[in-house]
Amino acid sequence: MAVNDTVNYDIHKVENSTVRSASDCIAIEEPLEIIIRYFSNGEWVEEPLMVTMRTPGDDDSLVSGILFSEGVINDKSAIESIAPRGTNKGLYDVDNSLLVTLGKGNQLDLKNLQRHFMVSSSCGVCGKGTLNAIEIAYEPQIEKSLPLVNVDLITKLPDILRARQEQFANTGGVHASGLISASGELLHLAEDVGRHNALDKLIGYVRCRDMLNPSEQFVMCSGRLGFDIIQKTLMAGIGMIAGIGAPTSLALDLARKFDITLIGFIKKNKYNIYNGAWRIKQS
Repeated sequence: MAVNDTVNYDIHKVENSTVRSASDCIAIEEPLEIIIRYFSNGEWVEEPLMVTMRTPGDDDSLVSGILFSEGVINDKSAIESIAPRGTNKGLYDVDNSLLVTLGKGNQLDLKNLQRHFMVSSSCGVCGKGTLNAIEIAYEPQIEKSLPLVNVDLITKLPDILRARQEQFANTGGVHASGLISASGELLHLAEDVGRHNALDKLIGYVRCRDMLNPSEQFVMCSGRLGFDIIQKTLMAGIGMIAGIGAPTSLALDLARKFDITLIGFIKKNKYNIYNGAWRIKQS
């Protein structure tokens, strides 16, 4: 059965400072829970291994690849079967929980593996043990109308960020997140090889120094805008985020639920407002 991997959303497109309504194709993002079934001490045991975010489709290959890459298996014969677990369907009617049954001869230290997955990623979702762990711990108060940002400022943001990206200038291999004032001043920038880490570093720095004022500031990121990035922004109480890349469906759904202005696909003279156009003021 073919699986949809994109969905259309109504958004606003900005080109040469002119805003118009449009439809845009967004990559679907859904969580996938991987459960391992293995034989131990004379009985079959089922344990959750991890949750990862993915675009639905070819999930068996994704799961197999993860198990190979992480050293859980070293031969395809170790996998007895991969099958949907329960009735956990996502928003787009795809199976979001898979049960991997290993052959009886395969031994593994699942507790060590679970600890590895939990600490190997700073993604807001990836590495969590079960789908139940994916939730907003609390709902921060988001300023619904502020900040107000001029429509012409957005296309300047990549250059504003790049001008301070020293590690990127030297290596070409790191992401960046910046705290920007409504007038366009870069207040702080953080870099890291991981886009999630860069945002965590930024939030940690400005919150520990009482620099954060969401009614007058927003975040700019160098990478794509997945659910985890929007989740981190939300938890910091920040109501607007912009990025050079595009968002995923789950990111956009979260932004709409909490009235976060989400801007992406920023080019020289155009960009997309996926949600929250009321925070963008036209000249």
